[in-house]
Amino acid sequence: MIVWSDLTYPTVMQFSRDHRIFVGEKSGIIKVFDGLNDPTPTVFADLSANVHDYGDRGLLGLALDPGFPTDPYVYVLYTLDSPIGVPPPVYNDGCADPYDDGCLVGARLSRLTALGETWDGTELVLIEDWCQQYISHSIGTLAFGPDGALYVGGGDGASFTFADYGQGGSPQNPCRDPGGPHPAPPSAQGGALRSQDIQTMTDKAGMNGAILRVDPATGEALPDNPLIGGDPSDDRIIAYGTRNPFRFTVRPGTDQIWVGDVGWNTWEEIDKLADASDSVVENFGWPCYEGSPVEPDYDGLDLSICENLYGDPGAVTDPFFVYDHSNPIVPGENCPINGSVISAITFYKGGRYPPEYRGALLFGDTARTCLWVMFRGPGGEPDPSTIAVFEEGSGFPVDLKTGPRGDLFYVDFYEGQIHRIGYSPP
Repeated sequence: MIVWSDLTYPTVMQFSRDHRIFVGEKSGIIKVFDGLNDPTPTVFADLSANVHDYGDRGLLGLALDPGFPTDPYVYVLYTLDSPIGVPPPVYNDGCADPYDDGCLVGARLSRLTALGETWDGTELVLIEDWCQQYISHSIGTLAFGPDGALYVGGGDGASFTFADYGQGGSPQNPCRDPGGPHPAPPSAQGGALRSQDIQTMTDKAGMNGAILRVDPATGEALPDNPLIGGDPSDDRIIAYGTRNPFRFTVRPGTDQIWVGDVGWNTWEEIDKLADASDSVVENFGWPCYEGSPVEPDYDGLDLSICENLYGDPGAVTDPFFVYDHSNPIVPGENCPINGSVISAITFYKGGRYPPEYRGALLFGDTARTCLWVMFRGPGGEPDPSTIAVFEEGSGFPVDLKTGPRGDLFYVDFYEGQIHRIGYSPP
């Protein structure tokens, strides 16, 4: 059922313990409903002057402090309407040449303080980073783990139309990655190769294509992060080598993070961090790999970063599950294949659904307009052999959450709606 309509490109939602529901819109506006029966939201915050709302960029991440509303903090993750270090707005939600030169921007993780139904008007910027030249693969999810850490995801900020190693733009290599003003293989390190930035030591590590683990009060790395010590620029990173980890989720009762990584030409991935607080820093291989295979366009460039990975078979963590852009996920399903974008992912925490759904992994694809469920296997983790269609014709899901009474809710981006999926016993 549709809970709310008439939203403007909603991207993310969060349920508060005091029954309020926060909804972030791509433009930078955050709305709050007093409950599921409240038809008219209050504008909690308007960050639109700071947000670059263009292409796939915008306000894409939103999280509430685990102690909210007692701890009155609302966290936001958005594309900045300016290059890193330059006060916004610069582009005013425009971009003169989005595909050739791009529009150079950064992104912000910020903390807002709630004051009743709105915020107090101050924005505490915790991180400003994520150099992005092109208008896709921006930032994505914010989520708290059971350890109180805040987990943050960002994409590679590279081109989605060609194999990008920093050669695009006028001038070239505007993010100033190693390789000079005219980068070329084999030494280039820009573009999508920023997802492998911690493999190189010639510049500070950026946060593109990575999952971060940070202190929510400061945005700094937590002292038990695996890369603490040495180069301080990589201390926040706990996983890297993703193209666009737009949505990820924490498996309940664990420190596992399950990532939906949006693919390029052939594969969509679900990646797993087995323990987000352990000493392992997973490398999921992008752009040298897409899915499990080598990515042919980047392989053909003979880039040193990729060639080094190809020569070290244990360096890359294989995806947990992949699906091909050309094939259905479940044989016989009625989900259209109009491209593929894994765009929503969550675990079912329990409620009114049948027992087999407890602990199941659900994911959605906004291009295929469907939701799927992956049930638990014998060991308790999701089992790819159990995948079934959960809902066909689900609109354009970009976020999935478990809400009141254990029902699933999802954000429909293009229709501007919030949907609730209930269950009635036969």
